[in-house]
Amino acid sequence: MGGRRGSRTQRKHFKQRRENVWKRPETDSSSDPNKPNYNNPGWQPFATQNSSFDEYYKEQGIVSPEEWDAFIKMLRNPLPAAFRINSTSQFCEDIRSQLENDFMKSLQAEAIEGGDLEPIKPLPWYPDNLAWQSNFSRMQIRKNQTLERFHEFLKLETEIGNISRQEAVSMVPPLFLDVRPDQFVLDMCAAPGSKTFQLLEIIHHAAKGGSLPDGMVLANDLDVQRCNLLIHQTKRMCTTNLIVTNHEGQHFPGCHSHRNISNGSETMNKTEQSITQLLFDRVLCDVPCSGDGTLRKAPDIWRRWNGGTGNGLHCLQIRIAMRGLSLLKVGGRMVYSTCSMNPVENEAVVSEILRRCGGSVELVDVSDELPQLIRRPGLRKWKVCDKGVWLASYKDVRKFHRNVILPSMFPSGKSYVDLTDNNQKSGNGEKVNSEDGVQPDDPVSSTDNVEEEVSDLPLECCMRIMPHDQNTGAFFIAVLHKVSNLPTIQDKSVSSQGNLSTRIDELHEKLSDQSTEEINGLEGSSADGTDEKISEVASEPGEKTSEVTSEADEKISEVALEADLVDGGPDGVAPGINSSEAAQAPADKKTDSAKAGERRKLQIQGKWRGVDPVLFFKDEAIIKSIKTFYGIDESFPFSGHLVTRNNEANHVKRIYYVSKSVKDVLELNFRVGQQLKITSVGLKMFERQSSREGSSAPCSFRISSEGLPVILPYVTKQILYASPADFKHLLQYKTMKFADFVDAEFCQKAANLMLGCCVIVLREVGKSLSDHIQADTSTIATGCWKGRASLSVMITAIDCQELLKGFQLA
Repeated sequence: MGGRRGSRTQRKHFKQRRENVWKRPETDSSSDPNKPNYNNPGWQPFATQNSSFDEYYKEQGIVSPEEWDAFIKMLRNPLPAAFRINSTSQFCEDIRSQLENDFMKSLQAEAIEGGDLEPIKPLPWYPDNLAWQSNFSRMQIRKNQTLERFHEFLKLETEIGNISRQEAVSMVPPLFLDVRPDQFVLDMCAAPGSKTFQLLEIIHHAAKGGSLPDGMVLANDLDVQRCNLLIHQTKRMCTTNLIVTNHEGQHFPGCHSHRNISNGSETMNKTEQSITQLLFDRVLCDVPCSGDGTLRKAPDIWRRWNGGTGNGLHCLQIRIAMRGLSLLKVGGRMVYSTCSMNPVENEAVVSEILRRCGGSVELVDVSDELPQLIRRPGLRKWKVCDKGVWLASYKDVRKFHRNVILPSMFPSGKSYVDLTDNNQKSGNGEKVNSEDGVQPDDPVSSTDNVEEEVSDLPLECCMRIMPHDQNTGAFFIAVLHKVSNLPTIQDKSVSSQGNLSTRIDELHEKLSDQSTEEINGLEGSSADGTDEKISEVASEPGEKTSEVTSEADEKISEVALEADLVDGGPDGVAPGINSSEAAQAPADKKTDSAKAGERRKLQIQGKWRGVDPVLFFKDEAIIKSIKTFYGIDESFPFSGHLVTRNNEANHVKRIYYVSKSVKDVLELNFRVGQQLKITSVGLKMFERQSSREGSSAPCSFRISSEGLPVILPYVTKQILYASPADFKHLLQYKTMKFADFVDAEFCQKAANLMLGCCVIVLREVGKSLSDHIQADTSTIATGCWKGRASLSVMITAIDCQELLKGFQLA
């Protein structure tokens, strides 16, 4: 859960991160033939060339022949580091000023003198000088005092959350989403979390007067370990407006609520204010891709690159994008993006999306936005490579490859009828003659004499960012606007129901009657769920690998998801439980219940086993004690905003606070049977004090450092205003006896506080101790523990260091 210090251990899951693959060991000299270790085979630099790569992209014409050399040269150079200042940080202005007036000017002066040093510089296209780029080697950092100081500055600010390191082109998609503070935003494939962090920044920065925004961000990822990294990244934001879920993007739950399902007699409160379906104003669809746009930071891709990777991901990308559009509100905007240069993953996917959606989705021309960002228009013609064979049209595809190479991969998207003889029947049973198709056994090895297809869609509105234009990585971005509900596409003639994806048949067999009845009762009466009924039936009989679903498939996938929730998975195995655990699960239900007591450590979130539950905290005795002890103002929205991750109320260690928007989503999720598998939600606000001294305090819960900025304006008790001298000493020494404070009045007031957690606020110059300070985003404060004879700060050493720095600047 976000906020746990122990979550840092999750880094062990990401030892194969690619950021440092360019860096050589200090003792390495293999690249210098004059050094004795030249022939040492212990380390070899990555090869930065691949003949298949060159052939593929020259044929696709992604750059002109005249600029190919500049393009490939740039790809072989390491990627400059980029970082972004958190615009919602308390010290945002100070950090930007330090970069502009200290580091940038110092390094510019040294660059002029030495000539070998590049100064740091802001990215010209990112608003308000909040994104920067640097290009230094480790050797330069070791040798240069200014660079070493800059490096330490980056590490500290990144750890605290004031700065986020992020590839420059990765910052672009959220900017084109045009997010507003009252909107619901879905990040479908969110890990590792840099774009999610950026989206949270946008909605918080645009909120009025430092208040909580009305919108929220839901960040999703398929891999639970990557979700842990996502949580670790975003917890530095300290936000109440985030939910992190663990689902396949293409099967993300729709959470329809058309009636009360908890029992037959209860009615919903404030129905008119409750959301009945989880739809989003903005969707970021940064799909899994081959990633060859990241060659500069991941040179290991060179040796394993092949054109078939993009072909294999094409269908998954379409499915995720279509699911994103079905979850998008009418009038909403979706950004589809990849870090690939392959048109099969880019323009071909966008083309297929537009064809399936008819006129309900349009490409948006954003050429007038971010004018200083150099971008190129999308391609309107491209070819498909099938194991070394170049294909200009689907009719050129070999017969036995038509379940791999699909019509949607080509510019026109047209399919053709396969003929083995003049009397072959078409999918609907009618005979066709040879003039209607081509013989599938004639492979086409060259397209020199074949007219290339050209898309009739406005793909020039898509954007391609190329590495040699602004010294970045490569990226593809398409902005889509949903103008009306998606159409219900009629099933195309495909032999019969048996020719649908085999996955549908398997789901039919595995779904129990009980599960089907429950879900039909839950979602069967949809009158406004048109978007959920999109037919995605394969256009050719052999096209089952695309797993493009029809209306029935969409319904079945919803039922299958619910079956997993109700029965623990299609085969009776709970999601998240591996095969070895499944093998040990007893078949007899009585045995299950008998052993239930032995497996209490296995958490259950609704129907999701092995996941901490998400429950609204309703222990009125504890809530009352917290409100009374801290004198929390009645204007602070408390009721229904507290969440815990523990089923046993007596053992709750942490209480999380959620915004109104997140609260609404959680209530909807409960009404639909907890379809969302939530891994993190809300902001840690209160934490049980487990020490012996803490157990004797009037209130056993202390305010967490993460939650303090949110609740501080509403705290009226257990709060003191310290002079700059006393505040500084407290941060420096961590623990101080009352008698050691400079201000005698402060000493007396501190001694009179009740035993337990308290808040110490830096008093403005010229203010007396008795003057009340209206807390805002600029207020500097820290949580402390008031003992019997001393005050102790309850924040980390790094946080102390940051507060000291902010105190000095103030």
